[in-house]
Amino acid sequence: MSNLLYLVIALGGSVVGSLVLWARHRKPTSMESGIDEFHRGLRALAPGGEPAPAPTWRRRRRVH
Repeated sequence: MSNLLYLVIALGGSVVGSLVLWARHRKPTSMESGIDEFHRGLRALAPGGEPAPAPTWRRRRRVH
């Protein structure tokens, strides 16, 4: 009986750990994240050395 209990505990820990990893590494699905991803793609394709400025509605302050 103790061997089966050990197996159930190990399986439960594995499932919980997998769910935590999945939740932390999944892609965001909001409308805003889609717009940001599209803007990053445009900046990567922009000709010249200077990237396009960030959209004004999502500009974040950088803390140094």
